[in-house]
Amino acid sequence: MSNKAIVLDANILIRAVLGKRVRELIVDNADAVQFFAPDVAYADARKYLPGLLEKRGVKSGPVMTVLDALESIVWPLELGVYGGLKTQALQRIAIRDADDWPVLACAMTIGCPVWTEDADFFGTGIATWTSDRVELYLAS
Repeated sequence: MSNKAIVLDANILIRAVLGKRVRELIVDNADAVQFFAPDVAYADARKYLPGLLEKRGVKSGPVMTVLDALESIVWPLELGVYGGLKTQALQRIAIRDADDWPVLACAMTIGCPVWTEDADFFGTGIATWTSDRVELYLAS
């Protein structure tokens, strides 16, 4: 396994489930990169996906199975792993969106960047990659 790692925000998990490109990037790079997400990112994805799917007229069962399968590639991290950095993470991100602290704390714990579409992570001291640029990180 590689020492290269990246933490995914809930919006990337949702994109991996709803779309093809993000999921392919994750699957195609699983041998070279360790992918992580805080447990709450999975909880958020499970909370918001049914409504998104309903708007698209898509049955949620098969799609939620894709999210469940992602857990074997994008490892969920429990609060006990990253919770010790909550105060530091909140100091860095609370002004923008305090709810994002678990993603930031995971990245700080592991010492790796964040993959997100959320601009709230910019300026937190952690490298941030968006889907249109993450291939540069994955390939480096």
